[in-house]
Amino acid sequence: MTQPTALVLGGAGFIGLHLCRRLIDDGFAVTVVDDFSRGRDDPHLAALRMDVIQADLTDPASYRAIPHGWTHVYQLVAVVGVRYFENEPARTLRVNTLSVMHMLDWLEPGEDTKVFFASTSETYAGGVTAGVVPVPTPETVPLMVEDITAPRFAYGISKMLGEAAVVHTATAKGFPYVIARFHNVYGPRMGAAHVIPELSLRAMRRENPFVVYGTDQYRAFCYVDDAVEAITRVMSTEDLIGEIVHVGNDTEHTRIGDLADLVLDVAGFAPERVDKPAPPGSVARRCPDLTKLRDRTGYEPKIALAEGVQRTFEWYREHWVGR
Repeated sequence: MTQPTALVLGGAGFIGLHLCRRLIDDGFAVTVVDDFSRGRDDPHLAALRMDVIQADLTDPASYRAIPHGWTHVYQLVAVVGVRYFENEPARTLRVNTLSVMHMLDWLEPGEDTKVFFASTSETYAGGVTAGVVPVPTPETVPLMVEDITAPRFAYGISKMLGEAAVVHTATAKGFPYVIARFHNVYGPRMGAAHVIPELSLRAMRRENPFVVYGTDQYRAFCYVDDAVEAITRVMSTEDLIGEIVHVGNDTEHTRIGDLADLVLDVAGFAPERVDKPAPPGSVARRCPDLTKLRDRTGYEPKIALAEGVQRTFEWYREHWVGR
């Protein structure tokens, strides 16, 4: 039997590295392409048995050095994190759109490669705020931008374009694909610009008073191991070729104020908590409807929020504090 091969674009990132580890364990020969904007000195990356190419995937010339013939291609390249796309919306749009457009140009017509595109729940967030999208949310809802002038929507817009580009290019060139919309995936090694590691690191620093934004908003958080399990299932299920599927954990719909209390409890810290409004444009509720994912793959999330937060906190305490 021929060994399956995976090209992971953006594989040195958060979900990317966890996915690469799983693919290697599953018998894939893995090659990562990344610009290493997160830093090249990465012992977790170096420990994996795979080929690594450094390249800027917003430059079409970078693809000339990448061979064809992969069984799977995973497009994970993105600027992610509210802090980044609010402060650098133009960079968010450039990286998130050019990387996928150049990948699609690189793929050859009729190429027998299954493509995975990482999208986001932010594509429909405007519809939730406008009251036209239900929560929990299925894949069939309309995508909507609430305010084109708001910097945070640069991320959602870039992923809308990516979804459309993958769908229509796949139709034109004849390759199979799956699009997954991730819903608040968290865990070790995701940087510091996301709510769970950000709260964890501030709790480790013993910030007092302890400011929490958007305490009355709700999110359904998905531990990264569960997200990776979902990715492997959707990519091995013929029934999901040509489909958009929501990926997350719908078993717990958590208030941000309660999340902050959970992190503080894990940290053994009881500061004065100061609640402040969420950043402008932040959706009040987010939870995926996982009916399609469950029915077609048998997926069921396994890591409860309390366990996932504990694992994440301990990883950051060991690997991040003092950086």
